[in-house]
Amino acid sequence: MKFVAITACPTGIAHTYMAAESLEQTAKANGDEIVVETQGSAGSEPLSAEDIARADAVIFAADLAVRGRDRFAGKPIVEAPVKAAINDAAGLFERAKAAAREPAPAAPAAPELTSKVGANDKTGTKVRQWLMTGVSYLIPFVAAGGLLIALSFALGGYQIVDAPKVTEHFDAGSVTGWAALMFQIGSAAFDFLVPVLAGFIAFAMADRPAIAPGFVGGAIAVTVGAGFLGGLVAGLLAGGVVLALKKVRVPKAMRGIMPVVVYPLLGSIVVGVLMYVVVGKPMAAATTGLTNWLNSLSGASALLLGALLGLMMAFDMGGPVNKAAYAFAVGGLTTGATASLQIMAAVMAAGMVPPLALALASTVRKKLFTEAERENGRAAWLLGASFITEGAIPFAAADPFRVIPSIMLGSAVTGSLSMAFGTTLRAPHGGIFVLPLIGNPLLFLVALIAGTLVAAGSVIALKQVRFRAVERSAAVSGQPVNA
Repeated sequence: MKFVAITACPTGIAHTYMAAESLEQTAKANGDEIVVETQGSAGSEPLSAEDIARADAVIFAADLAVRGRDRFAGKPIVEAPVKAAINDAAGLFERAKAAAREPAPAAPAAPELTSKVGANDKTGTKVRQWLMTGVSYLIPFVAAGGLLIALSFALGGYQIVDAPKVTEHFDAGSVTGWAALMFQIGSAAFDFLVPVLAGFIAFAMADRPAIAPGFVGGAIAVTVGAGFLGGLVAGLLAGGVVLALKKVRVPKAMRGIMPVVVYPLLGSIVVGVLMYVVVGKPMAAATTGLTNWLNSLSGASALLLGALLGLMMAFDMGGPVNKAAYAFAVGGLTTGATASLQIMAAVMAAGMVPPLALALASTVRKKLFTEAERENGRAAWLLGASFITEGAIPFAAADPFRVIPSIMLGSAVTGSLSMAFGTTLRAPHGGIFVLPLIGNPLLFLVALIAGTLVAAGSVIALKQVRFRAVERSAAVSGQPVNA
């Protein structure tokens, strides 16, 4: 049979492409044909009209609303979360084949939102999707701005923050001049973080009319010193206000201008007043208190925080819990506080552990892993070194009860050690490739290696118990061992 599919995850980085690969491999194994459009950060060629016309059914493996859904009108459609394509692609194909045999009426085209929130979803699910949408749009600004700032420190030292504005003085012939330029470009990108977060949380809630109120509320959060916490509140306020305005009935003649003029105008006024007069100061006080608390961390409290962040990074390997820890760390970068830089280092180190540990385990104890897992292990070396935690997902999907506790333990060890050693990081991403930009890089590596060894050892130990049980069973039955 012939299929087309679209894969998309909130961040558009790893899950999107892993799901596409899983679908392609499963289709090949089944003798079917599939063409996949990956609506991720790197983009892909859109499905051709010919491919769609020839398809017996359509698979949407997405945690966001699919862009261009109207292209598939009249086709049987199967929808599932992106992880379903990674963990159970065969099941998706069975559903798609059943849908092709008994095609249902095509669903109406959905509005092209970036947050896949169903009308019947629980409140907690909706809020998580709204927040994840904001984070997904935040990450490109974090990556660009953070790495530029880190590069400027590498070229010009930390004193580059005091360099004059390049609009007033720029020496193209000196390294310091270029370092100052990189720092000021990166700082300009970082200035968008809170407005982008707020704007796209609002967008996820109430579509395009909420973007302007969200950005305005986020900008005010920066102005009053409310930071990321203020941005979260501003985004939720903006989305809620515009949703409420949409429920007001207006004359038919005015409906055309409502989303373009009225909703953005009234939404910006309401959110602006609330942020300046009502919630701005309390959120600023909360942000200041959080910053002071982080700066005061030492000893056991710092170790516990590092362990907690490590557990969160490994728990769902790129999912909402992982992204919450990452967003918490990135938010601290804007303060420049030493404790915040230590948290960023702990989060990145802990996030590198799962794929590296499973790459190591599948290398030193090959017989405990399938051929496909060993192949994934070879790729996981680079994924782990690049701080792409999702490289551990194939292993966790195949054996969650042994893999997930093991990598959580290893990441907790790394997070605690990183905090204890006082390693710092000003870059929000990059893995081993930004090692020159890490404070106390040797101790960072020690923490990373220790956690990787703990996680790999735990996985091997747990799998070895299972392997021996299989051996005993095979010995009794006279069958060859197949772990």
